[in-house]
Amino acid sequence: MGITREKKEKIVSEIKTDLSRAKAAIVTDYRGLNVEQITSLRRALRAEKVKYMVVKNTLAKRAAQELGITGLDAYLEGPTAIAYGFEDPVAPAKILTKFAKEFEFLKLKGGLLEGALMDTAMIKTLADLPSREVLLAKLAGAFAAPMTGFAGAAQALLRKFVATLDAVREKKAAEA
Repeated sequence: MGITREKKEKIVSEIKTDLSRAKAAIVTDYRGLNVEQITSLRRALRAEKVKYMVVKNTLAKRAAQELGITGLDAYLEGPTAIAYGFEDPVAPAKILTKFAKEFEFLKLKGGLLEGALMDTAMIKTLADLPSREVLLAKLAGAFAAPMTGFAGAAQALLRKFVATLDAVREKKAAEA
């Protein structure tokens, strides 16, 4: 006995919600991974707040179609699981690329980045980008650098001013 129509509609609705909320959604073929490897992958993804869900291709295709997403169907063949990155679009790409190198059976098929289709080459490029936290830290550093320079310059001017005042005070004291 298959799953009921209501259950299918609920699954399609969940996939639609996940696809529309995700900054990145990466479609994988997990065929050949053992339970220990999948558990390890899920744990690594969960640690980065990435949802990894096995999907039925026909239901995922229907969800994509209802959202007006074209081209994703090409990746929805064979055993399929989708990794949804809701906060950091780089995190699922980094983790999945790392695991694909470690476990030969994990295959990256393609996916979506901010609603745009991406192939495996784009996923690997995305994986090479620094994480959101690293980018924010670099941005904060870039903003802080001019401020640090300004503070140093202001401090140097203040030192010169104080030294000048001190010299004037000493000269006045010597004249008196």
